[in-house]
Amino acid sequence: MKKLIHVITNTNPAGKLTDIALLIFRILLSAELMVAHGLKKIGVGVSEAEQVPNPLHLPEAFNNLFADAANLVFPVFVIFGFFTRIAVLPILAVTLTGYFVLHWNDALLVKDTPFMYSLCYLFLLFVGAGKYSVDYYIRKLTS
Repeated sequence: MKKLIHVITNTNPAGKLTDIALLIFRILLSAELMVAHGLKKIGVGVSEAEQVPNPLHLPEAFNNLFADAANLVFPVFVIFGFFTRIAVLPILAVTLTGYFVLHWNDALLVKDTPFMYSLCYLFLLFVGAGKYSVDYYIRKLTS
């Protein structure tokens, strides 16, 4: 019983289970971003491609390319755990802009999506990809 309480109340989880959880988290989070937001920006699964908002008034071509890459290309990097901390930065740029600029005055139920994506990708920025990632193997080879 004491061992069970120790396991349940462990505040410093480490090991295989944490790495498996990070792997699953990375895959599901990034796949959801790609399917729910990325594919419709290029017209897949919808009758017409979604118009990419440009709240910062960037050049239109750059804005569209950046948003498409943040929703389709960089999530693939995150799924594989390849330069994960760098790959989440453009994703965060889009999600945080969505939250703080585009949806700031909207109802909570509208702005909760970019908020939750931002929190999840900030988590990955701080903890990294875990053991089951390309990053882990690159670091292991360079050590």
